[in-house]
Amino acid sequence: MTDRLHVATRKGLFELARSNGAWEIVNVRFLGDPVSAVLAEADGSLYAALDLGHFGAKLWHRDRAGEWREVAVPTFPPKPEDAGDDPHPWTLGKIWVLEPGGVPGRLWAGTMPGGLFRSDDAGESWSLNEALWRMPERRYWAGVAGGEQPGINSVLIDPRNPSDVRVGVSTAGVWASTDAGASWRNINRGMYAEYMPPEQRDNPIAQDVHRLARCAVHPEVVWCQHHNGVFRSQDAGANWHEITAIRPSKFGFAVAAHPRDPETAWFVPAVKDERRIPVDGKVVVARTRDSGRSFVVLKNGLPQHHAYDLVWRHALAVDETGERLAFGSTSGGLWVSEDGGDSWTMPEARLPPIAAVRFAP
Repeated sequence: MTDRLHVATRKGLFELARSNGAWEIVNVRFLGDPVSAVLAEADGSLYAALDLGHFGAKLWHRDRAGEWREVAVPTFPPKPEDAGDDPHPWTLGKIWVLEPGGVPGRLWAGTMPGGLFRSDDAGESWSLNEALWRMPERRYWAGVAGGEQPGINSVLIDPRNPSDVRVGVSTAGVWASTDAGASWRNINRGMYAEYMPPEQRDNPIAQDVHRLARCAVHPEVVWCQHHNGVFRSQDAGANWHEITAIRPSKFGFAVAAHPRDPETAWFVPAVKDERRIPVDGKVVVARTRDSGRSFVVLKNGLPQHHAYDLVWRHALAVDETGERLAFGSTSGGLWVSEDGGDSWTMPEARLPPIAAVRFAP
C-alpha cells in the first residue's frame, strides 16, 4: 500500500505523505502555476504537465534522485494546405493525461486538441500518432463543454500487451488499436448519446466519454463514465452495456476500477449539464462490488450539507491494493479512504481547485 499521493491543482503540485495515520503535505512544486496532469512512475520518477496559458504547455520530470528539469512537450506538425477544412487547431493546447506505456521509457500523452503522443525515451522527445490524427473521422470530433477542442482524456494500455491501446475522447467515444497505434477502430457499440437528435443517438462519433478505467488483473473489464450514463465492457471495449443501478445519479466525470477485482468500481455522481453540482448538495461516492448490478452510496466523512464540490475526470484514484482511494474537487476539497471508500478523512489543507490525483506506485 502506497504512502504517497500527488495532487495536481490550479496553483501547483502538492505531494502528501501518510505518517502516523494522517496525511500531510510534505512538498510543494510549481506554486502558483496550473498543473494539468501528473504521472508517478514505478521507478520513483515523476512527471508534471503545466498549462501556462499564453506561455504554453510545459512538461517537467523529477528523477529518482529528486532533481527536477524541464523536458520536451508534444508538438504538432505544421498544418498542411489540404487540411484547410479541419476545424481543429494543429497546435498544443494542454497535456490532459499522462500514462506509462508498459515498456521501459515509454509514455503516452493525451492532449487537447485530441492528439495522442508517444515517447520512447522517458519524455525527452514525442511523436504524434499520425494514424489517429489523420483519420477523416477526427474532423467530426466535437469540442468539450460546448466550444472547446476535443481532448483525449484516457489512455489504457493492456498490461499483457503494450501494443494494445484504448483511448477515450471527449467528445468522440472510444478508439482501439492492437498494433501500438498504427491503425485504429471505433469501439462504441452499446453506447448512446441522449443529448443528440434521435437519428444521431447511436452515432459512434457522438459519444461523450468522460473517463475510462480498467481492471489491471482482468484488463478485458473496462468501465466508462459517459456524459449520460455509466457503461461496462467485458471484452476490452468491443461491446458495452449500460449500468442503470448507479445512485444518486448517472452523470459524473470520474471513475476508478479496482486493480484486482473486476466487479468493483467507484464513481462520483453529480447533477449534469447547466448545474454540475453534487446531488442535493451532498458529496458522495458510489461503489459497486457486483459488476454494477447494485451500488452503495458512500458518505461517511464526506460533507453532507451545502457541499458543492465537483470532481473532474482525473481527480479520483485508487492504489494498487484497491483499499486506499483519494479524490479532490474543484473547490479544493481532498479526501482519502483507507477502507475501500467505507469512510473518508480530509487532510488538514485548503487546496486550490484540483485537476488530478495520483498515488505513487
